[in-house]
Amino acid sequence: MSLALFIFLMMLFAGHPGGVERYYSQGLYPFICRIFHPLFNIFSFSVGDIIYSLVVTWLIYILVRFIRMLLKKQWEPGAIVILNLLIGVEIGIAAFYLFWGMNYYRPPASVLLNLRDSDYTVADLAAVTSELIDSANACRERVSGVDMKQSDKTIYQAAIKAVDQLEDSSPIFRAYHPDIKPSLLTPLLNYLGTSGYYNPFTSESQINYQMPVFTRPFVACHELSHQMGFGPEDEANFVGFIAGIHSCDRLLRYSAYSEGLQEFMFALRHQDSIARKELRKCISPQVMADFKTERAYWLAYEGRVERISSVFYDNFLKANNQPYGLRTYNRMVLLVLAYREKHQL
Repeated sequence: MSLALFIFLMMLFAGHPGGVERYYSQGLYPFICRIFHPLFNIFSFSVGDIIYSLVVTWLIYILVRFIRMLLKKQWEPGAIVILNLLIGVEIGIAAFYLFWGMNYYRPPASVLLNLRDSDYTVADLAAVTSELIDSANACRERVSGVDMKQSDKTIYQAAIKAVDQLEDSSPIFRAYHPDIKPSLLTPLLNYLGTSGYYNPFTSESQINYQMPVFTRPFVACHELSHQMGFGPEDEANFVGFIAGIHSCDRLLRYSAYSEGLQEFMFALRHQDSIARKELRKCISPQVMADFKTERAYWLAYEGRVERISSVFYDNFLKANNQPYGLRTYNRMVLLVLAYREKHQL
């Protein structure tokens, strides 16, 4: 009962973004970061992945045990098992919002960064897409064969340095001992269509280490943005993009511009397919080859598991202050357009 009341009060608090920002995102959450980050950074592997694996194993055990009780008509013990399971779920929900989830309800990044309202014209969208094509093409030319063979450790260090440097532009971007780890569950992530994820219970950022190498640096920055306290996916995409394009690391810069270009091309397809078709001709063969490599990678794992997980995650995002669901990722273009008015890309 007390857990349910606690969750209810947190949801009431979530309705006050200003309070969330002051008392949670700039109050309690940094305190949690200062404890969790140094603690879990000690381990080179993902503690969160192990915890998730143990929880799933426990749930399977509980399910088998409950079915046996039903078959034996042991109603009272079965009811106790279900009650304990519900208590466990409540504990998980409370921990999720306490340790990180309330960041979903802080004021939008556009407000925190004092960016203009995100209205834009198709001409604006096409103009920035053209700029991103030029930048992606130029960055790809500078990426060497050695860069394309970077170790994961080098990629992670570049991403950590990039998000650390963002604090110079705004205290909102402050990171507390950021770190990124390869996910032990990467083989599963492939079939889920997941490039990386943030564990809110251990404050660890994980990445799919089997993806094409040129996609990993941006994903690392994206997940570190979640660790920084940016909950919504469009904001994490935006912060990861800004961190990447200002990095001195050639592969990270290309990774960020490449991701930004894909997001803008996707947005333009729904606004002006003719302009998109013409701009597509300007993308260099090397960049196009990378796009095809990335698409082929994910198509190899596409299936029913990925479709089911997409439905689940879409609804999860909608339930956490992101009404556009999976489409939220692409809404980073609005933030980039607003940011471009004040800064150069």
